[in-house]
Amino acid sequence: MSSETNFRAGLASVSVATILIILKTYASWSTGSAAMLGSLADSGLDLIASLVTLYSVRLAAMPADRQHRFGHGKAEAIAALVQVVLISLSAFWLGVHSIGHLLAGTRSSAAQIGIAVSLVSVVLTLLLVTYQQRVIARTGSLAIGTDNLHYKSDLALNGAVIAALLLDQVLNIKGADALAGIGIALWLLYNAWLASNRAIDELMDREWPEARRRAFVEVANRHPELRGIHDLRTRTAGHRDFVQFHVWVDPDMTVGEVHRVMDEVEDKLREVYPGVEILIHPDPAGRPGDAHEGQL
Repeated sequence: MSSETNFRAGLASVSVATILIILKTYASWSTGSAAMLGSLADSGLDLIASLVTLYSVRLAAMPADRQHRFGHGKAEAIAALVQVVLISLSAFWLGVHSIGHLLAGTRSSAAQIGIAVSLVSVVLTLLLVTYQQRVIARTGSLAIGTDNLHYKSDLALNGAVIAALLLDQVLNIKGADALAGIGIALWLLYNAWLASNRAIDELMDREWPEARRRAFVEVANRHPELRGIHDLRTRTAGHRDFVQFHVWVDPDMTVGEVHRVMDEVEDKLREVYPGVEILIHPDPAGRPGDAHEGQL
């Protein structure tokens, strides 16, 4: 049920992005505004991002198979890097175009159309963000959550376009529109940089933040028959988290008793961290020459 809910949210995101592209294409052609052109470029990237979200949500629901034992989560990070390239190219083109407008003194026209389209964009984006937040509260989807943050930033972007058109046309401030276009290009590059960092961290199997690692260990250590944890390794792939670690147990316990303890530890951890794949290796406590003792 949650996967279908996430898919519907992804579909809503794609639909909104498509409508905004149509409206902003008309507004950009009518006004000649560099800021509106930048907003159009951002909506085009929104559509790509929403399609990736839609695909990744569907892909995340697929179970692991013989060729992908750990699932398909990293496909989302690969797709994110493709988005980074597209965003960077669009930002570079927009920056060059806006600088050309600034140097040539080109002015926008028909500001009313651009402002009206931007106001419609604000309303549609607000409706989408509200719907996405309800889905996130229900399913906890990371992909929808990331998409939601992106569309929240679009609210500020549409506000900047309205301000640029008002300054350029109503208050007759030369260069305001072109400067807004340059600002949007820089904003797109900044978001591309953030997205690339997240994608690379995931592909390189970056460890969880230290606070989350220690909280995880604290939950595991609550079992009275564990004598310590070491060699903790964590990573994230798409919507799935993976954890493996070693534990010390009484060396006199039978294999059956150790297995019971491991099952109990896993059950307790999954109550606090649902969906995490856990692999535990038991070691006899007090083993001579254990160089990893005490390490996390």
